Amino acid sequence: MITRRGLLMTGGAAILVAGGGAAAWLTTRSIDPVREPWRAAAKGGFGDPRLNAVAYAILAPSAHNRQPWWVELRGEDKLVLYCDLIRRLPEADPYDRQTVIGLGAFLELLGMAAAEQGYKAEVTSFPDGEPAPQLDGRPIAEVIFTEAPKVKTAPLFDDLLDRRTNRAVFAQDKPVTSGTMDEVAALSGVGGLFGHSNDPAQVDRLKALCREAWEIECNVQRTLDESTALTRIGAAAIRENPDGISVHGPMIELYKAAGFLSKKAMAEKGSTAHQQTISYYNNLIDSAMAFGWLVSPGNSRVDQLDAGAHWVRLNMAANHLGVAFQPLSQALEEFPEMEEPFEQAHTELGVSAPQQLQGLFRLGYAKRPAPSPRWAMESRIQVLR
Repeated sequence: MITRRGLLMTGGAAILVAGGGAAAWLTTRSIDPVREPWRAAAKGGFGDPRLNAVAYAILAPSAHNRQPWWVELRGEDKLVLYCDLIRRLPEADPYDRQTVIGLGAFLELLGMAAAEQGYKAEVTSFPDGEPAPQLDGRPIAEVIFTEAPKVKTAPLFDDLLDRRTNRAVFAQDKPVTSGTMDEVAALSGVGGLFGHSNDPAQVDRLKALCREAWEIECNVQRTLDESTALTRIGAAAIRENPDGISVHGPMIELYKAAGFLSKKAMAEKGSTAHQQTISYYNNLIDSAMAFGWLVSPGNSRVDQLDAGAHWVRLNMAANHLGVAFQPLSQALEEFPEMEEPFEQAHTELGVSAPQQLQGLFRLGYAKRPAPSPRWAMESRIQVLR
């Protein structure tokens, strides 16, 4: 955001107070503790196949990294999945479509991890009915774990811990070929539900659409406030709440300490922090080398769960092939001010009712980032006997 030179000139007092201890202070600003769930899943050994599977499932992607899952273990073989309703995004995702997609990704990883242990996870979706127009306290799914030594394992399981959402600027000298995107579709098993394009004219149109949608989300005060409230600035805030939108790194710590970066500044339209946030994300959009999109045959709650399964497999397949992957789904949000980009996206990509666009992704090449923060598994589980 602000240059290093500007920081040292205008925030000199804050930096000088730290003096020679500044480097040591920065080393304490680590988010490594809230990446422990990624390591814990690989270690396993929780004494219950359901827990071993949930350890992987909590690594699923979710809108704003809200991790909206709540799990009950019942008896010896049953798991019930709920949405933790305080983790909804009522402004940007008023009908909970994106939240359900995240829960679908959770169930997909749960099933993969169960199979890897020699168990079949039999899922009954929405056993008490599909909640609409918003989610409520009814279960998302009931899952029975049955020992099945010959159950077919998932080809992508070995890529599960390497899955990333990549928020880096993509290399401009390395195109994503149509053949590579076809490989992503085939490896994921999503097939024809995954569309893609590296046509320069269409890529430019989609970039413009994504920038328009992003700026709408940032300039509608209630969606801006929602995102800002969920932004964790600096390692201490991320360790305290390892969900939401993480902003961290040495310079972020210095900006925060010097008073240049705060939630208040980010939520103030027209402020430097607000404009820099828009500019930063626009730079990511503009570095897209190709776009992919995910279509579902309808938009029922079950369709949305299925979209989550497809989404996480596409992400894993892209990672397997070395392709960086980031959702840019603002244009698919369903609050009133986004109506025009929503329609433009469906028209541009030739998707019409009853089909629904469930995801729009930028693709390219970049260094694979470290894993994102997660709440510990035990914070997401209740055991009922």
